[in-house]
Amino acid sequence: MDIFLIIIAGVLMLVAFVGCIVPALPGPVLGYAGMWLIHITNRIEFSIRDLLIAGVITIVVILLDYVVPAWCTKKFGGSKKGVWGSILGLIVGLIAPVPLGFLWGPFVGAVVGELIEGKDNMESLKSGMGSFVGFILSTGLKIAVVVAFCVLYCQEVWKAYFA
Repeated sequence: MDIFLIIIAGVLMLVAFVGCIVPALPGPVLGYAGMWLIHITNRIEFSIRDLLIAGVITIVVILLDYVVPAWCTKKFGGSKKGVWGSILGLIVGLIAPVPLGFLWGPFVGAVVGELIEGKDNMESLKSGMGSFVGFILSTGLKIAVVVAFCVLYCQEVWKAYFA
């Protein structure tokens, strides 16, 4: 049973990487679930403190994933309509059957929101670029957390079975 749980946890860790890029999959949550799976095996055990810290980090990263793109849009001169446009663009980009819609959707949404606000093309593009930068930052943050979870996974499995 332990081997089965470790394999499932490993699969979750791999899928977590995909979830860092594709917004429909919660990457850090999947990585955290993988940590819990190996924790309940007989040979690997994390401390409760470690699991709580990883849980808090997971929650913070999930919250930042929504805040950072809007914050960057605002920092790049975006208005409320630009911020809302980037959020709506993300939703449309996820639903639309267009390749990489989750990537360009927030950018286009922010630009359209700024154009509706009455800003000129350059200001609108700057706001859209802020949305894109925010997406890249939040994706990088998610990847960093999932890499940390994968490193812990590999270390613990190595210690339990090969050391």
